[in-house]
Amino acid sequence: MTTPPQADEKVGHARYTFRLRVSSTAHHALAREWNRCRWVWNQCVAASRAAHKAGEKCGPARLDKMLTEWRAARKWLRRGGSVPQQQTIRDFAAARTKALKDIKNRVPVLQRAGMPRFKRKNASDPTLNYTRRGFRLKGGRLCLAGGIALTVVWSRELPADPSSVRVYRDALGHWYCSFVVPAQTEPLPATGRVIGVDWGVAETATTTSDDHDLPHAEHGKKAEAKLTRYQRMMARRKPAQGRKASKGYLRAKKHAARAHAKVARQRQDTARKWAKRVVRDHDAIAVEDFKPRFLARSTMARKAADAAIGATKHALVEMGRKHGRDVRLVHPAHTTMDCGWCGARAKHRLPLSERTYTCTACGTSRPRDKNSAHVMLVRAGLSPAGVEGTRPERPQGVRAA
Repeated sequence: MTTPPQADEKVGHARYTFRLRVSSTAHHALAREWNRCRWVWNQCVAASRAAHKAGEKCGPARLDKMLTEWRAARKWLRRGGSVPQQQTIRDFAAARTKALKDIKNRVPVLQRAGMPRFKRKNASDPTLNYTRRGFRLKGGRLCLAGGIALTVVWSRELPADPSSVRVYRDALGHWYCSFVVPAQTEPLPATGRVIGVDWGVAETATTTSDDHDLPHAEHGKKAEAKLTRYQRMMARRKPAQGRKASKGYLRAKKHAARAHAKVARQRQDTARKWAKRVVRDHDAIAVEDFKPRFLARSTMARKAADAAIGATKHALVEMGRKHGRDVRLVHPAHTTMDCGWCGARAKHRLPLSERTYTCTACGTSRPRDKNSAHVMLVRAGLSPAGVEGTRPERPQGVRAA
């Protein structure tokens, strides 16, 4: 099993994820390696909090020195590979830096990355990161530092030699490996057309082309009855605090995790198929740089989560970069108040119940989301001449603002 290549946080890199076949020996070895890395993470959290109280800095360099001391004093820690433990420190430092940056920039609490916390044994799924000196591919198998050999289910070939790999386990207990390789650009034929994309809840994506609108698939709503059933089974069998979970509880938990995973795959599949169609038919794409986290506090929280706007936007941007298209992100401020034809701005904010935008300057009347999609094109500096459809007639005697 494999997932489509995904853009990595590093510019010019992509991730290829494959399923792993893990023997019982390798499973126990991975579990021991994860326990060591989890211990290193928890020590980093404790050291960071202590340094904060003392008014001192606790950067990666200081944590690296502490790791050397920890490994020298503990034989069981030296039995594990140094690479995943060092990468654990790098991940901790990156998470802490992002949290401090959000606090400094006064990012809203709901959208803010929280400070790193302790990882409990039974509440965190194993995740191990290895750089190039910590793994190798030999005979189609993935050999990790410490003598751990894993069988990879190769459903496709890697386009280049990987620079790093992430080995992790999901909620169903399945193991995967994710390789980071240089991104390969696959150019598509030019079409001479452009498109603007506006995100919403009634429709996941509204574009300047009626043929490329993405309706709300409602995958979560369709699976709601099954998920509710499994969650009730878990609630009835929930163990008391400090007691071991029963087989019935674990079985219901596994069924719920499988249902959630299916919905996530359906959302990703819908997003990628739509993104490929949009990228194939247009040379330039103006995308609203919309961050839907604030919707979690609104009455549309469940429907917004089911729409998977963030995943769809990520798939579109990733697909555009993969095929060499011009993808431009547009700031979402005032996109519902501006006219897409004359540029005039309304004097008041439109309520969500008002679905038709009527410009008081040029008299243009059109669906609200369609107007916002056209605003994306104007703000991105793209010529509306390549947009599907015709320009509406402007009333005589009215000049554009």
